[in-house]
Amino acid sequence: MKRIFVVSTIIVLLASLLSACSGGQSNNGASSGKKVTINLWSFTDEIPNMTTKYLATHPNANVEFKTTIIATTDGAYQPALDQALAAGGKDAPDIYAAEAAFILKYSQGDASDYAAKYADLGLSDKLVKDAGIAQYTVDIGSKDGKLKALGYQATGGAFIYSRSIAKDVFGTDDSATIKNEIGPGWDKFFAAAAKLKAKGYGIVSGDGDIWHAIENSSDKGWIDNDKLYIDPKREAFLDLSKKLKDNGYHNDTQDWTEAWFADMSGSGSQPVFGFFGPAWLINYVMKDQVKQTNGDWAVTEPPTGFFWGGTWLLANKNVTKDKAKKEAVADFIKWVTLDTSDTGLQYYWANGTMKDGEQGTKDSVASSVVMSKSNGEIELLGGQNMFDVFVPANANASGKNLTQYDETINKLYRDQVREYTAGNKSRDQAIADFKVQVKDQLEIDSQ
Repeated sequence: MKRIFVVSTIIVLLASLLSACSGGQSNNGASSGKKVTINLWSFTDEIPNMTTKYLATHPNANVEFKTTIIATTDGAYQPALDQALAAGGKDAPDIYAAEAAFILKYSQGDASDYAAKYADLGLSDKLVKDAGIAQYTVDIGSKDGKLKALGYQATGGAFIYSRSIAKDVFGTDDSATIKNEIGPGWDKFFAAAAKLKAKGYGIVSGDGDIWHAIENSSDKGWIDNDKLYIDPKREAFLDLSKKLKDNGYHNDTQDWTEAWFADMSGSGSQPVFGFFGPAWLINYVMKDQVKQTNGDWAVTEPPTGFFWGGTWLLANKNVTKDKAKKEAVADFIKWVTLDTSDTGLQYYWANGTMKDGEQGTKDSVASSVVMSKSNGEIELLGGQNMFDVFVPANANASGKNLTQYDETINKLYRDQVREYTAGNKSRDQAIADFKVQVKDQLEIDSQ
């Protein structure tokens, strides 16, 4: 298996032992005069880059970060992380990241015993409550009611739509009006799709655009009592997907393909009204595709609450055995996930001010407290404050229907749905084949 390793070390000079902490800045390790090394593992350079800002805003922090970045390409990250956690020792990860596709494995599943409880790091439930952290992120990061992981982003989903198409079809681009045109519920969504089709527009690009809203609004996850369970809302995806295709309500693209990106840019087979997604879809994906229509977009509440993506931070439980390391690890995690001050990571992240004197990308963050005092206006959305939509979107998302097998099962299911909608299989055969594949690949029987 291909593995990509990028190792870098960031070292900060030892602060004076006589310097006092000020403005909430830490002085980790200073009492012993020994530098604390934190081994940080991630699958992108996003969190490692945060360490630069942390050190700049915490000049008395007597720490160094040894960062290991292993791309998820070819599934390389998890096996390497698992091996490093199992091996232990001084080179074991002290802080490690997990994304939505596999966070359950590390927070609640097979690898969850390696993670420290946040409470054991001194990070209390009160801090979480006071920061207004989106509940779904807490649920995902908790095992038996004990928090083990939190993220800095919140990825509650909205419906991102074309203002000009909205005016043409619905007579207005007002987000409150469009919210009531497309929802709540899928019946209103498809009624809107029919209106759009009558004027030559698709409501979405492909069935993948509604999948995350369906997947993450289901009442139960894929596993119930250790057996495969198909929630009725997820089973209904077969019918909703076929309805989209049979009526020409989309361009039948697959997400993350050139055709999907073409629909964002307006060069697809028919103009597309909108996309389902969180703030990161707007700021890191659409922004590179909609240059000709920059400012002609808006966000509104989707037909049902959902989330898509995100990254969680975990700490190795072994750090609690070393007081200096525990304090250093806790301080960094707190700064990233729970600090609601103007010098916390989330404030910088929400306002796009990670680099001094430079306006960077704004993003939806885990703390509603931070977003309430931040400026979420962005040019792509015509100056709309996206936080007005994403704060309730984050609150409406559920984190109680995930399993550690979702990455595999979702792909198998979506492939079978496309076989059905393409007319290659009957509905019953697609479901039957899906169950067989889950059994063959994961050894999980169906109910």
